[in-house]
Amino acid sequence: MIGILLAYILNYTFAHMYTGWRWMLGFAALPAAILFFGALFLPESPRFLVKVGKKDEAHSVLMNINKGNEKAVDVAMKEIEETAAQHEGGWSELFGKAVRPALITGLGVAIFQQVIGSNSVIFYAPTIFTDVGWGTMAALLAHIGIGIINVLVTVLAMFLMDKVDRKKMLIFGAAGMGASLLVLYIALALADGTHAAAIISALALTVYIAFYATTWAPVTWVLIGEVFPLNIRGLGTSLCSATNWLADMAVSLTFPVMLSAWGIQYAFLFYAVICVIAIIVVHSQFIETRGKSLEEIELSLHKAAGVDDSKN
Repeated sequence: MIGILLAYILNYTFAHMYTGWRWMLGFAALPAAILFFGALFLPESPRFLVKVGKKDEAHSVLMNINKGNEKAVDVAMKEIEETAAQHEGGWSELFGKAVRPALITGLGVAIFQQVIGSNSVIFYAPTIFTDVGWGTMAALLAHIGIGIINVLVTVLAMFLMDKVDRKKMLIFGAAGMGASLLVLYIALALADGTHAAAIISALALTVYIAFYATTWAPVTWVLIGEVFPLNIRGLGTSLCSATNWLADMAVSLTFPVMLSAWGIQYAFLFYAVICVIAIIVVHSQFIETRGKSLEEIELSLHKAAGVDDSKN
């Protein structure tokens, strides 16, 4: 979120320049280059090294990570070796009956995080502001304000994460986002082009982002990382991550079309309806993971599917 805020500030800086939008896009290559060259110096994952039989190298990496703490390294090596020895499941197990509730939860949260319109607001906020009557520079400044709120509420989310159930946070977030979008729709429909509509739109979008950054933004990735059994966790999280980005692409491509065909207020009303659907699906279909160990989550999945773990 801090990186997103810095991008907003950088965009505002470049907006004063001739063809500043080219610099906004092109400058993104710099952090990408830093990441590329930095990744060349990263050590391999100890789990990967153990898996391919390079235990000495894995031990060396762990010693570096744990600052020479031999006891911590021994514990970590034992856990990694036990994990590496476990049977890894495949696609048939991922789509099997026992894992189906976890798969519905993982894919559902990955898709809804995008189709509730979050990135449409984040990506197109300046365009939205100019469409409701703000000037270009004022829109970019308002975008920075949203970025600041984003950072602050993300810190709040970190404190709430292990104190409130995942499902409750998602339902609360979707309700707040849907209400914000409904207020935005009403303001734009009843006061088209007025100064009041512009102010209300800024406040509603800020509240929307606050609810999103406190709930759906962080909870999605925590839930995806917790919900799958260990032997197919890599496969499950990979599928959910890919699905999330595909949904992101679909929303990013369709939102400009929606703006053009429906108008801004009806686009937001559409996302408000999606928020209501998300609440229903989360309540009825998702499984809760907070306060449960990974083994307890897996056992509950097997019990729900009628799998006898005593035979394993």
